[in-house]
Amino acid sequence: MRILVTGGAGFIGSHLVERHLDRGDEVSIIDDLSTGSIDNIRHIKKNPGFTYHIDTVTNERLTAELIDESDLVYHLAAAVGVRLIVESPVKTIETNVRATELVLSLAAKKRKRVLITSTSEVYGKRTEVPFREDDDLVMGPPSKGRWSYACSKAIDEFMAIAYWKEKLVPTVVARLFNTVGPRQTGRYGMVLPTLVQQALDGREMTVYGDGSQRRCFTHVSDAVGALMKLAEQPAAVGEVYNIGSDQEVSILELAKRIKQLSGSDSPIGFVPYSQAYEEGFEDMMRRVPDLSKIKSLIGYSPRVDLDGVIASVIEHRRSRSISSQVPATPPVAAARPEARAYSGANT
Repeated sequence: MRILVTGGAGFIGSHLVERHLDRGDEVSIIDDLSTGSIDNIRHIKKNPGFTYHIDTVTNERLTAELIDESDLVYHLAAAVGVRLIVESPVKTIETNVRATELVLSLAAKKRKRVLITSTSEVYGKRTEVPFREDDDLVMGPPSKGRWSYACSKAIDEFMAIAYWKEKLVPTVVARLFNTVGPRQTGRYGMVLPTLVQQALDGREMTVYGDGSQRRCFTHVSDAVGALMKLAEQPAAVGEVYNIGSDQEVSILELAKRIKQLSGSDSPIGFVPYSQAYEEGFEDMMRRVPDLSKIKSLIGYSPRVDLDGVIASVIEHRRSRSISSQVPATPPVAAARPEARAYSGANT
């Protein structure tokens, strides 16, 4: 198959690209590197089936060409991370809504199949768990910046389903729950890689609030496998599916398990939400997916347990630390490296 992944240099996108290349598919990506990284795809840049384009999805001419050449489109490009969302709500809304609208409108011309990744954030302030795909969404007020992300991704979902109902564009929506693993950065507020890095560095491990908020963490390999099966399952068209784990843990307990598995002596400290993000920041105490719908369709069941998730992140962070200490070999020819990096070619 010919695959297009928007946001393909991101954490999840790069793992998805890898899996398709391993299967023998041809894969193109487009990513502006605002939150993605060339490092995530450096090891696959020379794969003959891979092409990358450093550009924004809103470059209509380029995106139209890439969609036209593809059999299947994964739309992962989006604003990510609580910190970015709180600090840049305008960029969050524009990135999420405009890009999705463009991808769907271009896909509609030849009815290309599109899988759009959404988020557990759309469930908002619901308190009854587990969350089912047909549950009502309970959003916070527009005055709270964090809800801009949830609302914009909910709009993405509405658009995807509307394009299927009105224009017969085969769309699928996947709501991801706290997906983690190798290559994820803590730069934008992702809790698990942040805590792992603090533990490995011997720094204080920062827990926001009192640490009683509970989450379910999914290994990226499980999430990517589910995305691929949903994308190619005809019965999934026009539907929304949760992808995640239902193994729940408090953030304080998560910090303790990371400390134990990493052998760290780091102390655990507590940071008020107002200091970490903004005054009046609202968080959800629990976020647990109901997985019965996706299990019924594709037999999904996460294979990597929480300790396995944590261990994979620790191993990745340690390997990066070791490699960064090895002196780099000076390049033989270093003329205009930036021109090559942004050429959009895979050579």
